Amino acid sequence: MRRCLQLLLCISLATPVLHAEGQPFDLSGPKVDVHVKRGDVTLPISEVPNLLPGDRLWVHPDLPESQAANFVLVVAFLRGSTNPPPAEWFTRVETWTREAREEGVFVTVPAGAQQALLFLAPQTGGDFNTLRNAVRGEPGSFVRADQDLEAASWERMRLDAYLDDVKVSSEFDPQALKTRTEMAARSLGIKINESCFEKPVEEQASCLSQNSEGMVLDDANAQSLVSQLANGDTLNLMNAISSTSLAGGGAYSPYVGAVVDMARILSSLHTAHFQYIPALALPRADSLNLRLNMPPSFRNPKSVVVVALPPIESARPEPLHPVDPEDDFCALKPGLVLPAEGAPLVFATDLAHDLVLHVEAADGKGKAVDLPLETDADKGGLVPVGKMPALPSGEITAVVRGKWGFNDWEGPKFQLVTAEPGDWSVNAANRSALVVGRDDTVELDGRTSDCMEKVAAQIDENPTVPLTWKSPKPNELVITIPLKEAEPGPVNLEIDQFGLGKPDRLKLVAYAAAASLNKLTLNSGDKTALLRGTRLDEVAKAQVGDVTFTPSSLDRVDNLDQLQLNTTAPTFGLKAGTPYVARVDLKDGRTLAAPVTVDPPRPQVSLLSEGVQQDGAVPQPVELNSPGDLPVDARLVFFLKSDVPPEFPRDEKIEVAAADLSFQTTLMLSDGSLMLEDAQTAEASIEPLMRFGSSAFGPLRARAIAADGAAGNWVPLGTLVRVPGFKELRCPQAAAKPCLLSGTDLFLATSVSATAGFENSVSVPPGFTGTELVVPHPTNGLLFLKLRDDPASQETLTLPVTPIAAPPERQQPADAGGGAGSNATAPPDVTATPPAASPAQAPSTDGTQTQATVPKYN
Repeated sequence: MRRCLQLLLCISLATPVLHAEGQPFDLSGPKVDVHVKRGDVTLPISEVPNLLPGDRLWVHPDLPESQAANFVLVVAFLRGSTNPPPAEWFTRVETWTREAREEGVFVTVPAGAQQALLFLAPQTGGDFNTLRNAVRGEPGSFVRADQDLEAASWERMRLDAYLDDVKVSSEFDPQALKTRTEMAARSLGIKINESCFEKPVEEQASCLSQNSEGMVLDDANAQSLVSQLANGDTLNLMNAISSTSLAGGGAYSPYVGAVVDMARILSSLHTAHFQYIPALALPRADSLNLRLNMPPSFRNPKSVVVVALPPIESARPEPLHPVDPEDDFCALKPGLVLPAEGAPLVFATDLAHDLVLHVEAADGKGKAVDLPLETDADKGGLVPVGKMPALPSGEITAVVRGKWGFNDWEGPKFQLVTAEPGDWSVNAANRSALVVGRDDTVELDGRTSDCMEKVAAQIDENPTVPLTWKSPKPNELVITIPLKEAEPGPVNLEIDQFGLGKPDRLKLVAYAAAASLNKLTLNSGDKTALLRGTRLDEVAKAQVGDVTFTPSSLDRVDNLDQLQLNTTAPTFGLKAGTPYVARVDLKDGRTLAAPVTVDPPRPQVSLLSEGVQQDGAVPQPVELNSPGDLPVDARLVFFLKSDVPPEFPRDEKIEVAAADLSFQTTLMLSDGSLMLEDAQTAEASIEPLMRFGSSAFGPLRARAIAADGAAGNWVPLGTLVRVPGFKELRCPQAAAKPCLLSGTDLFLATSVSATAGFENSVSVPPGFTGTELVVPHPTNGLLFLKLRDDPASQETLTLPVTPIAAPPERQQPADAGGGAGSNATAPPDVTATPPAASPAQAPSTDGTQTQATVPKYN
């Protein structure tokens, strides 16, 4: 509106016909006491929003004893803008008479009446008839004036209430001025100038009172311009621009129109004897306090003060509603305020009266509670009066009830809550979350935080200290606990809630720095998972859904611990791509959470059978007795069944490798090393010597490799072993005499014995380079052998025995690679006695093992 008036001021300065200066409505006029009786109920005028036909009005002019000029009070009823009222609808009251001063006058609202006006006019000859004729001659003008005066009066009451709040706040609580002013503006529907709060505190109240666009009627310039522009062509200009964006986008144009209409209408009724001036009626209790914008004149043209009474129509209560219908409020909280908005007149006037907060019994059978309420604009809502009575526990629905004038009125509903002992518990994920050495937080779960009063804690048996807390959700409490200087140990929380006599107590434990969890990963269907983080040696177990994992092995890679976890439960129920959170239990009792990544199932195969195929044309002297031993020079054939997926994909490969991945190869359908037996099973064949070379030995395993590179679990195949190339066994006829065993790569054996218990064995030293060994005489044509690639197993050696005349002479080699006997030949005299061997060189006869020697013949 101010922008509108500034523009109009510029226009009016260029209009020479405008000269008079108007005044704001800041002159106190006379008081008129009014009561309204409807049926058996009588209300003061401040509580009456509307009149009805049949209402009995008591009107009493409250003029001072020293009043020199006599006023005639006229009570007039109108029945619309096009229907002049009958003459008997006008009541003349001579205010100077004793009867009027002491008793007032009673007037009944006639049937068919729609508006009511009061006129205060100086006593003159023919005053009553002149006024009555004017109203009956132009009823539409007075109807519009009545409507505008009524609206302007109520808006002025909103403004006065706002200014009173600003004044009180600035005098008694300047620091809270912003909060209280914003609450009052919201309650009263006033638009405030936010820039005022950027000024120093001592200047804010003045700014809010003088420069607010919401104070529609508090501008003397506006009143002056309205008075000047009420006649002539500029009236049309003002009406046109009052709804433009420059004039506030129409936000305040109704107020501009109301003042313009009053000025135009009343100024058009001027005569040589009377001029009509508007008065704003501001009811307080049973009095209409009149505010004038110009002093009454007692010379011609004399002033007739026009006052609007409440409209004669059905009551239309304003729609008061909660600021946030979803909010809950603690019923027993001191200073409880129920925030409400949407009905400025509820806060600015007494039209809504006898308000109570009605609370029904929880079971619907007990006695209901009605708690008196009062409105408080600067607190932004309704405030219970007196102590809240005992209420049922839990959530309660309360409704505002009262009167709007003479009618029963039901206002907004509010959700109330009351505290209960034991409402709060530690969030399951936070029971072990407190860590010393820092200010830590803990989350509590409960029913509602609306009744929270304070939280304190006792740490390390020190005195109780208050804690800071916040409530991000109604049923959640986040408490900050100072643990920078604390030692690990108990932390006892005390939670005070409004309405409870004693606090709830919770016992917590503060720990030293715990393991830090990065993430847990696994493939759907796997029995193993990998947990990454720090201090994972503290992990006792992890649970994902219904699957429990236990620690297996711990490694450290790139400054992070990697803990392998195993389970015996099926994991196909964990779906790939679905987010999970693992619950990780530590050994000290704490529980942590880790995000889980579940990848698609890896290819899995199982070993159905395997076998070794040797060259049948060449008999093999060594028989491998361990089913897990696989000769490196043979052809290995094994069958694999596809478990995941259920059918063997044609683009799937089989990787065969050593346990330490020191050698590996890949088998596939395309090169013939894999061949499908059926849709689920494939035969794999491999010649290790050709694929890996003569240095391949040790555990051998296989796994499936999917087309996308995903690798399955390893399946053990056995142990690759290399066998010496035994050629000939020559022995004397005496069974007690040693024999000579010849061949290649003899170092691949570790020991040779004539018995399965290896009681009389010969060991082969590492690095042995010879081609002949002196070994015990075989029993039943068999020798027992242990291979260097699998010393835990014993194999059997079967070679035809070539007889010799005399046992070989054994000579200790100069070193482990002594090969002097590599060219030895059988002695010419088979009956000759062989040279004696030293005890260290001869085969043991007492069950001990001797070192192999290199034979030397005479």
